[in-house]
Amino acid sequence: MGYFFRLLQLLSTCVALSLVASENAWIADVSNWSMFIWCFCFVVTLLSLIVELCQLQEKFSWSWNNFLITYTCFSALVCLSASIMYPIIHLQMLSYGTQWNHAIAATAFSCIASVAYAMEVVWTCVNTSVSCSFIGLLKRLETTVACAILAFISNTFLYMHHPALVWCVAVYSICFILGVISLLLYQCDCDDRLPSSHFVFGQTMLAVLLYTTAAILWPLYQFNEQLGGNPQRSRDASCNAGYSVCIWDQQLAVATLTAINLLIYVVDLVISAFQIFFSLEISLPSDIL
Repeated sequence: MGYFFRLLQLLSTCVALSLVASENAWIADVSNWSMFIWCFCFVVTLLSLIVELCQLQEKFSWSWNNFLITYTCFSALVCLSASIMYPIIHLQMLSYGTQWNHAIAATAFSCIASVAYAMEVVWTCVNTSVSCSFIGLLKRLETTVACAILAFISNTFLYMHHPALVWCVAVYSICFILGVISLLLYQCDCDDRLPSSHFVFGQTMLAVLLYTTAAILWPLYQFNEQLGGNPQRSRDASCNAGYSVCIWDQQLAVATLTAINLLIYVVDLVISAFQIFFSLEISLPSDIL
C-alpha cells in the first residue's frame, strides 16, 4: 500500500505541473507557489520511494516512519493549499480554451495528490507505532498556516512598496524554514545527537518575537491611510475589476493568518517552557530542592 500511495502521489503531482507548464498556463507571481509545491512534492516523494526500494532507511539514525508521516502530512496540507489557491486566483486570469482546461485538470490532479498523501498518513498511523504529540500537532499547524501565508504573499504587489512589509515577508519565510527544521527534529528521534527540545523552544521564542513585529507592521502599513495603506476594500481598484480575491482581500487574509499563527506560537511557547521547566525540576538533586 505504501508503494501504491507513492506512485499515485508521483503521478498526480507530475501530471499537475506538466499540465500547467505544457500550455503556458502559468502566470508569474500567481502560479509560482503552486508550481513549487508540486515540484517539491514530486522530487521528495521520488527520493523517498527510491530509499524504500533500495532499503536504505535502515542506515538512517532517525526513525524513517516518523519522518515519513511528518512529510506526508505536510505534503497533504500544502497540496491542499495549492488546490485551493491555484483555481481561485489563477483561473479568473485565463480565457476559456486549452489553457483553462489544463488549469482545471491540474487542479483536479492536485486534489488527488492531497487525498493520496492524506490516505498515506492514515495508513501509516494505523499500521505503525507512530504517535503524534500535542507539540507535534502544533508544529504541523504552524507550518500549515505559514504555507497559507506564503501562498498569499506570492503576489509581490502586496509588499514591495515598503521595506517594513518586506521585513514581514522575511519573518514569514524565516519562521517557516525554522519551523520545518524543528518539526523534523521533534518527530525524527534526533534527541541523541541534537538538543532538539531546547532548539524547538528557542525557535518558538524567536518565532513569537518575529511574528509579533509582523502582526503589528503588516496591518499598520497595509490598512493605515497615513502610512500609505488602504483601510477600505471599496477603494481597491482590483476589487472593482471583478476578481474574486483582490489585493485587499489578500492583505486582510495575511493579517488574519499572522494573528492566528502568533496565537499558536504563544500556546506552543507556554507548553514548551512548562515541559522544559518540569524536566529540569525533576533532574535537580533532592538536597537542592
